[in-house]
Amino acid sequence: MGKIYGYTRVSTKKQLDNNSLEQQEKEILQRYADAEIYKEQFTGTSIDRPVFNTIIKELDDSDTLVCTKLDRFCRTTKEGLELIDVLMNRGVRVHILNMGLIEDTAMGRLIVTNLLAFAEFERNMIVERTQAGKAIAKQREGFTEGRPRRYSKVQINHALDMLQVNGGEYSYTEVEEITGISKSTLIRRQRERGLKCKARN
Repeated sequence: MGKIYGYTRVSTKKQLDNNSLEQQEKEILQRYADAEIYKEQFTGTSIDRPVFNTIIKELDDSDTLVCTKLDRFCRTTKEGLELIDVLMNRGVRVHILNMGLIEDTAMGRLIVTNLLAFAEFERNMIVERTQAGKAIAKQREGFTEGRPRRYSKVQINHALDMLQVNGGEYSYTEVEEITGISKSTLIRRQRERGLKCKARN
């Protein structure tokens, strides 16, 4: 029986949602009580993942790597596929809790490829829409670079839908990094959305 490695990661010291290191650890230990938990925390100014890289080097045949969600495991389709290929060739099992066990079969690889590609596509679409909106705004009279930054209702709603509190895959900090919409704006608009829902009820 191999060793079980539980990997948890957050982007900042303060998580405002249910994706904290503690929450991720709890979810992993509920499924694998004997898992050894490894924690990674960085600010977003660096893409290095020294803890994760250490785990990858240690993983061997019959070991299992467990993460709560796909975006804890990798950030791009290319990175994800390369990691999965390396680990499967070593006989390592990869278990993403909200997806299931990634199997070393043609169907298993196809499913992972599609999920990774869709996640990356969603991130890129948000960035492109934000950039396009900014380019259009620049053509308007009175546009000034920087604050105040204004986003359309569609952009705000799309960003809110990406949040884990609304069933999405990302934390407030990660949505801020992807879309450029500040965390404070996201929190305020999320609060407003909640008040509107209560008013309808």
